[in-house]
Amino acid sequence: MCRGHYARGRADVSQERGGDLTSCLVAWRTTQLRDRQVVDALVHPAHAAPSAELSRHLAGWPGSAYWSDEADGRHVVLTRRWPRPPERWALHAGLLIATLFTTTYAGAILAGAIQPGHLLGLFTEFALTRDALRAWAAGLRFSLPLLAILLAHELGHYLTARRYGLDASPPYFIPVPLWPSFIGTMGAFIRLRTMLSDRRQLIDVGAAGPFAGFVIALPVLALGLARSEPLPAVVGLQGMVIWFGALPVELGDSLVTLALRRLVGSGATAIALDPLAFAGWVGMMVTMLNLLPIGQLDGGHVLYAAVPQWHRPLAAGFWGLLLVLGWFGWPGWAVWAVLVLALSRGRLDHPPVLDRIRPLPRSRTAVALGALLLFAITFAPVPFRI
Repeated sequence: MCRGHYARGRADVSQERGGDLTSCLVAWRTTQLRDRQVVDALVHPAHAAPSAELSRHLAGWPGSAYWSDEADGRHVVLTRRWPRPPERWALHAGLLIATLFTTTYAGAILAGAIQPGHLLGLFTEFALTRDALRAWAAGLRFSLPLLAILLAHELGHYLTARRYGLDASPPYFIPVPLWPSFIGTMGAFIRLRTMLSDRRQLIDVGAAGPFAGFVIALPVLALGLARSEPLPAVVGLQGMVIWFGALPVELGDSLVTLALRRLVGSGATAIALDPLAFAGWVGMMVTMLNLLPIGQLDGGHVLYAAVPQWHRPLAAGFWGLLLVLGWFGWPGWAVWAVLVLALSRGRLDHPPVLDRIRPLPRSRTAVALGALLLFAITFAPVPFRI
């Protein structure tokens, strides 16, 4: 038995390059969105394998298609994109170049090649002298791997969204001076300018970014730790340390950093991180922060996709936990909680998807568990101390 809002009749699936799809269907539902058309079709049992006839029709469909096994039978979800205005590629390229500039400057300071100055020092320190160019070259050891991690994260979202025919923007990078971020950037983001079709799309798009970023951050961190130098015990510092000018900053450990320090590190109580290692550490931090299961962070997307009925109470509880951790532990957690709430316009719930009822495939349960595991191994209770 198909859902009540499905119907037979003239469908938008009958006149495509592959022929008449309707001969293989029991019923279908067509939804017109601003950026695309979505057809949710209940397949006739004789064609559900699928049959050679249906496979031929799907091969001619001008868009994406995927299967969904549901209580009333096997469905195929078809998406056809509508024409869209061109992207503002010049803006995206300009933000990327500006972020390369600010993060390279930060990297030069972290490498000890440039001393930090006032807020406008980002511009006044830049000069085309031999020493300055050597200093900026040293900064690239931090900026290039960091931008590679951020780009991989955002491309994970972007390419997955595009595979489903969703209207998604290319990455926007956020360059900043050395305040409020001493790494020269506040990260990057993409804009999803449409409603997602179902929870399968949501979990795929939401989880793809952290997984892709982690794949790049892991070898970057490992190579950087191998290049890092042990510090003498008399210095009085512990763990992973970077210097911002004369100011030492102790970085917190996660399970990943602890494991890698044992595998490729020197075994010293304290190590001075190479800029490459710090870029990898920042990548792990970005992965962990994005996987927090609140609001519209990547972890919030995964949580809503996995258990939509529990998203709001769990997100509210975790947000409250951040405040508690900020009060009794690292104050930055409270700052992050307030920032996430502000970016979510005061709401911790999640926007709906077009079809919340459609079940998640079993493979996506594994994706949700993988995202939870990734959050656990990258979580650092105290990310840094100054």
